[in-house]
Amino acid sequence: MSAEKIDGKALANKLKESNTALATSLKEAGIEPKLAILSAEGDIAGNSYARSLKRAGKRIGLTVEPTGYPDAIAQDDFDRILKETSRGVHGVLVMRPLPEQLDPAMVDSLIDPLKDVDGVHPQNAGLLALGRPSFIPATARSILHLLKSTGVELKGKRAVIVGRSPTVGKPLLQLLLAEHLPVTVCHSRTADLPAVCREADVLAVAIGRARMVTPEFVKPGAIVLDAGFNWDDELGHELGDVDPAVAEVAGWLSPVPGGVGPVTTQLLLENALVAAQNSRP
Repeated sequence: MSAEKIDGKALANKLKESNTALATSLKEAGIEPKLAILSAEGDIAGNSYARSLKRAGKRIGLTVEPTGYPDAIAQDDFDRILKETSRGVHGVLVMRPLPEQLDPAMVDSLIDPLKDVDGVHPQNAGLLALGRPSFIPATARSILHLLKSTGVELKGKRAVIVGRSPTVGKPLLQLLLAEHLPVTVCHSRTADLPAVCREADVLAVAIGRARMVTPEFVKPGAIVLDAGFNWDDELGHELGDVDPAVAEVAGWLSPVPGGVGPVTTQLLLENALVAAQNSRP
């Protein structure tokens, strides 16, 4: 028996409708919503996604302004560009990973928390941890959105997250705890990772290794959410962190592509629109 597919494209289309309505209402109120994106010039994947966000923003009525910066940029110069691009816009997104000479903690703290559409500023991360979220990292929020779309009762279900990044694994931990799931967060140093994952009723994977999670990691009937993005030059498309063969064991599975990604895009745009809405005098 094959797993039920969690259709991120269909969910994203519904979010697109609500985003379009919000953008229209903002324009009627005299607000032209704008989102600025900063990415390193050599970041092929980041620049491609920025262009994708620009197209998606145009479809709903949100202006997206991508800006590139030199890969070898000094911290002071980056700080200046970040401040300049933050003026006159409602949302700011800095693409990751950053060049190695830039300090991620410093970059996060320089983003205006009221324009921080991916929830990386310490203030927004702290509010999420306290259960009073403002802006939530879009990928983590997307995983929860897909999970809830299954209609499965979540309270008390055992959840395992594979990956502890500050934009996916850690915020997802807070979101799942708020839904009353007991949660285990795993990473590269977790002993006997497949055995830990097999305990999960809900398995969320964001480890950055193509098709690492195979059927032996999955409890029969589990909900498996794949937040992986690994570009394969030979195939010409992205691969998830979960092997498609998991569908023969899982009860529900979000595909890559067409799962977490489209919903993440719309939730990022939604955060930018909310930031514009909050900017009203």
